[in-house]
Amino acid sequence: MVLNYIWVGFFIVGFLVALFRVIGYYFRDFFAEHLNIIFGTADLHVFSDIVESTFKMAETSVTISIYLIGVMTLWLGIMKIGEKGGAVNGLSKLVAPFFKKIFPEIPDNHPAMGSILMNFCANMLGLDNAATPLGLKAMKELQQINTKKDTASNAQIMFLVLNTSGLTIIPVSIMALRAASGAANPSDVFIPLMLTTFFSTIAGLIAVSIVQRINLLHWIVLLYLGGLSLAIAGIIWFLIRLNQSEIEVISRFGGNFILFTFIIAFIFLGVRNKINVYETFIEGAREGFGVAVKIIPYLVAMLVAIGVFRASGTMDFLTDGLAKLIALTGLNTDFVDALPTAFMKPLSGSGARGLMVEAMETYGADSFVGRLSSIFQGSTETTFYTLAVYFGAVNIRKTRYTVTCGLIADAAGILAAIFIGYIFFH
Repeated sequence: MVLNYIWVGFFIVGFLVALFRVIGYYFRDFFAEHLNIIFGTADLHVFSDIVESTFKMAETSVTISIYLIGVMTLWLGIMKIGEKGGAVNGLSKLVAPFFKKIFPEIPDNHPAMGSILMNFCANMLGLDNAATPLGLKAMKELQQINTKKDTASNAQIMFLVLNTSGLTIIPVSIMALRAASGAANPSDVFIPLMLTTFFSTIAGLIAVSIVQRINLLHWIVLLYLGGLSLAIAGIIWFLIRLNQSEIEVISRFGGNFILFTFIIAFIFLGVRNKINVYETFIEGAREGFGVAVKIIPYLVAMLVAIGVFRASGTMDFLTDGLAKLIALTGLNTDFVDALPTAFMKPLSGSGARGLMVEAMETYGADSFVGRLSSIFQGSTETTFYTLAVYFGAVNIRKTRYTVTCGLIADAAGILAAIFIGYIFFH
């Protein structure tokens, strides 16, 4: 429902702003100066620009989707090898001691814990098709031990906030869209995304733990969080000592090296577990083809609407106004043009994806704005959509502080994305 309002709003607001710009053209001697301040230069050709934009964005959507077919087919084939080869199970066993401490209400050996672990591991590996059914299964199992059936339990809240914080190891779809948009090195956002999602996840964990009075100072928790935090801090400390060209070289090499290492590890696990690696790849590849084809109407819908919004001058009005406010603080404002993706992400995944693609088409996939939009897209999950689906599946109406903690994680992800984006790409 929210996405419906957003989509309609793009068209209506764009039309009204364009109309005011046309009025400003005919009455420019009377009050064009004020219209210039509010809506930009009065323009008689704005509606021509809007219609031209609808055709251009529709063409762009299909072009990207065709390229996306090959990339998504490749990566979902690789992911299927990892899934059947035991990568998800391996990650689940690795993090099980930590999860037992942050979900104290779940009884030992309860099936919900296994579903939660599998859901997080699938999300981290970019296995969206596997993650959603596992997540819904986890919510239903958590509902079995929930004493107030219409109210979210502590365990359900922790699960969903961590789920929406979007911790990701392999951002398959983002790299695929960057490749489709002509990025010279689509994986150059890999390390920045991994760092950003770490901060959003930690923020969500801390927020929920404070409310639920979970002891994050337990030695097992400290061992996991402390070790990971030290590693992240070490990476950032190392990077800020380098110049921009050195950081780009390391990001390019490190991201590609780690990604290809994952591919080799998945294939190795598949061979070791005696699965037919080739047939498994084909099975996953078929899913990739289906995903890429299904995304076409959504991409067309959002890119055309966003194109209208930008061609009317509304996007420039918003970003310029925000840039002026930020400039008053003395901060650099180059990140502002990427903010629409960040603001859209909690509301709509497809909407944010469309804004990310539009930013790359407008400014270039390898521009600072294009790269930062990609980081924003992967910094968190679609908070409101995820909460609606997961809570709706178990008929929970009273969500308590879930939204608040989820938005705290989102805000942390946005701030971290800006900071890390400047370190890597500015």
